[in-house]
Amino acid sequence: MPLRSTARRTHRSDLYDPRQGGEPVRTASVTWEDSPMEPARSNYFAIYLIRSGSGTFWADAASFAFEADTLLFFVPYQRIRLVPEAPGQAAVIQFHANFLCVETFHAEVGCSGILFNDPYGVPLVKVPGKARSAVQKLFAHIQEEQSQRLLAHHEAMLAHLKVLLILATRLKRAGGGACARGLNDPRHPALIQLRDLIEENYHRLHAPADYARLLHITPKTLGRLVREHMGTTPTELIRSRILSHAKWQLLHTLKPVKEIARELGFADELYFSRLFKKATGCSPTFFRDFETEIRGGSNLSMFSGKAPIRPTELHSDT
Repeated sequence: MPLRSTARRTHRSDLYDPRQGGEPVRTASVTWEDSPMEPARSNYFAIYLIRSGSGTFWADAASFAFEADTLLFFVPYQRIRLVPEAPGQAAVIQFHANFLCVETFHAEVGCSGILFNDPYGVPLVKVPGKARSAVQKLFAHIQEEQSQRLLAHHEAMLAHLKVLLILATRLKRAGGGACARGLNDPRHPALIQLRDLIEENYHRLHAPADYARLLHITPKTLGRLVREHMGTTPTELIRSRILSHAKWQLLHTLKPVKEIARELGFADELYFSRLFKKATGCSPTFFRDFETEIRGGSNLSMFSGKAPIRPTELHSDT
């Protein structure tokens, strides 16, 4: 897995491309001492199993603490950064939507919006002792299948990956520890209200001050609550929700970029495109054209309405 000290843009060589012999799923092991590391951006979903060590990881502008026996979850085109406090090692599984489409698999196990693609949640799962062996074995099975490449090894890897996601989803639903941070904390109803307000208004209200006003608190108080309990900023929450909608529309519809920008409240298409490129490392046009081409257009057959964020549970965990 290529590692770089900085990863400001997405480079074509870092992207899964079956036309260039790319693998739809791959595994790796990474180690660190005391220097921050920033994996190259890619179009893979990624799962990190922290075997040892501790520190802080960044998923775009949101930061969270990690320690041994923790699973971290990242989405395609995301900027990832690990800042260690103690030397450690992690096993990594990366997979493209061509291998397992998280957006459709969520209907089976709820992993989209629980493990991935939830701008309001914490993208980690603490693995308790009773589940540690099962998680480690699943990682080992996937790594072994990739290494040996026996008959139907991709099918075997897919089966193990699905079981891993189901197990991680169950652990996340069980809650506890760091997983309880964020909007599931009943002590902070303002944050639950914030989520609902962003869901209702992200297409037209982009400033944290607008949400602070609707919550009848100051922008400074809102910023403090979001940072303390969600590891990010109100600006990042709003931006993440805008981008999840934009990505969905780019992948699953043929709407012009200008129309998508307009429905998200941006009168200036170029401003929207710059925001998108800063967040993903590529332009909206490249994102759509490249992903649609390598997926053979299969993404365009999916439901193309509002980008889903835990569609059946948005209000059920309050």
